[in-house]
Amino acid sequence: MRKQTLQVQACMQLLTSFDATANATRDDLPEEAMRNDQSLHAFHGLTIFRSSRPGGGATLESVPDLVKAMYLNIESSPCVRLLNLSGEIGCSNPGSEKVIAPIVRFRKSSDQLIQPSTILLPLDQMSDFFLRYMVSNDPELYQKVAGVLIESNGVNGDLQELSPDRKFPQDDFAPYSNHSHDWNLAGSGIMWNRYNFPVFLLSEESTKTLQKISEKNEKTSNGYRANVAEFDLVMQTTKAQTHDSASCLKEQSCLPLGGHSVWASLPPLKNGSTEHQKPLILAIASQDSASFFRDRSLGSDSPISGLIALLTAVDALSHIHDLSNLKKQLVFAVFNGEAWGYLGSRKFLQELDEGAASVNGISSLMIDQVLEIGSVGKAILEEYPSFYVHAEGNSSTSKTILDALQSASKSLGSDNVKVKQAASSNPGVPPSSLMSFIRKNTSTSGVVLEDFDSHFSNRFYHSYLDNPVNINSSSIAAAAALVARSLYILANDGSVVDLITLNTIKVNVSLVEELIGCLLTCNPGLSCGLAKRFISPSNSCPSHYVGVFLDDPSGTQFPSYADDTSRFVWNFLADRTSNLAGNKSSCTGKCADEGEVCVGAEVEGGGRCVVSTTRYVPAYSTRVKFENNAWHILPANSSDPMGAADPVWTESYWNTIGLRVYAVQDSAYDWLILLAGLIITAASYCAVQFGTTYISKVVKHD
Repeated sequence: MRKQTLQVQACMQLLTSFDATANATRDDLPEEAMRNDQSLHAFHGLTIFRSSRPGGGATLESVPDLVKAMYLNIESSPCVRLLNLSGEIGCSNPGSEKVIAPIVRFRKSSDQLIQPSTILLPLDQMSDFFLRYMVSNDPELYQKVAGVLIESNGVNGDLQELSPDRKFPQDDFAPYSNHSHDWNLAGSGIMWNRYNFPVFLLSEESTKTLQKISEKNEKTSNGYRANVAEFDLVMQTTKAQTHDSASCLKEQSCLPLGGHSVWASLPPLKNGSTEHQKPLILAIASQDSASFFRDRSLGSDSPISGLIALLTAVDALSHIHDLSNLKKQLVFAVFNGEAWGYLGSRKFLQELDEGAASVNGISSLMIDQVLEIGSVGKAILEEYPSFYVHAEGNSSTSKTILDALQSASKSLGSDNVKVKQAASSNPGVPPSSLMSFIRKNTSTSGVVLEDFDSHFSNRFYHSYLDNPVNINSSSIAAAAALVARSLYILANDGSVVDLITLNTIKVNVSLVEELIGCLLTCNPGLSCGLAKRFISPSNSCPSHYVGVFLDDPSGTQFPSYADDTSRFVWNFLADRTSNLAGNKSSCTGKCADEGEVCVGAEVEGGGRCVVSTTRYVPAYSTRVKFENNAWHILPANSSDPMGAADPVWTESYWNTIGLRVYAVQDSAYDWLILLAGLIITAASYCAVQFGTTYISKVVKHD
């Protein structure tokens, strides 16, 4: 009996030692992961749980409970791998395995890393850090950055500027030779580089959590325990060793960037024939933005403020009667993919050339004038908003558009909206969809309406900080009123304008506010009342990243996967440009009568058929073709200068994307524990042998 007692005591010593180690490890886990208060012993797959202390959390009862207690999943947005014909940009794990590294807060550029580390980087140092990384010959930095976590600083904080795009965005597509002009003064260009490590943007809450964890790593005094970040950002192009668009499309480890553009006419076109049709006044805007972080591409000022102004202008014009009596036809187009080589506008022009079904009823020869609404969310500087009109050259037809805008400005009277011609020292139009039209036809008559003259007023261009705080709804409403009245004047084509009708064109300011809430916020986001009248959104939080084109684009008018923004824009334009005298029968898809479309088909109870000329147009590179269930790259066409400049952007596949934090022990401490265990085992063995000998002597003596 005494021999058994001694063996039990030896085992208890081992358990006590392991319990102390387990509890010590628990103490250094993130506080958010310590929801359960229990002690845990594990030996080769056998898990033994002890009851919780009085007043503590619930006992762990399953492996998922244990995982939840040990690991803290971090809310964040990834930088992902994109490719083009010449190489890669963006971020990825360097290999096919997860990256695990201790978290270190990087406070200044002179900080040195003593081991491969996860850098917790303040937002105001983001541009400098990545520029230093790309140009640095410092192996201490280049080899020891295992991953980067960017802190979020709330709304826009005190940061004055942050733009990861270039100073002349997409300069290869410019219709003029001067590419040295700095349209984007804040541009750093860091989003166009390749980073062989994962990068995530933290949420505000995650930023606070990671700051505490990094401080705990700094303050720890025992030297054997650290909190690490585990990155799961393995891109399929990295695994497949396909490092450009041609190879990854061939091996099917990526997909081309793309989506769907939308166009509509007001009033609806009478038939599909382009004969005897009026000249077109084409009003255009963009719906997609870009960012260093894929899913944080709101683009509030650039370009969504212009999109909201266009939609509001269409709403204002839809209340005017007898638009069919105007000399010119109003057509509205919202292009997707413009941030990645003007995919939408270029594909639209190609569809016009080919007479595709998506543009049935119009042709490129019918386009008389183009008015683009660019960034118009920051025009209010002092008393009244001032907008600038950018044109290519000094053509008389472009002057006609400027005159119409100035006449519309005067008609607004006390609203004091000013229109100015952009500086003649500018090399030409700023980065815009109009570039596609000018490169296609140099005689195109068109202008771009912007809230800046020679340099972007948006200091957060293509940054996640281009959010609703960065715009002014009054500026957008003023632009919408200006555009609506200008289009009415232009459509009269020199005839005496009915001033009574012109003065009745007023914008709905509440609609501007509602569209900002729907397209630029998560609350209500695309769950807003206006959007839910038309679509069933896949996500209430909007993102204006273009996405990828999944499969056969032939079913253009009934796409199976158009993104939320495109579907909302299509339904909104179809509704506002519809003929009120048309049939309003209920529908859940295609309408029976030619010339009718089904508005709100996704909502519960179905939609309604209305007479409207509203169409989807595929938006993807003119250099790719879907054939035999796969995408293929086409050779450059010498007659298409923009196609020759097209980098053909693709996005890598991935399996999962994840970021989590947990505590680990240093290997030296593991060896220390092993040594302690061996000592305890040896001591226990000696104690058992001594006890056995002693007991034998006592028994013999008795």
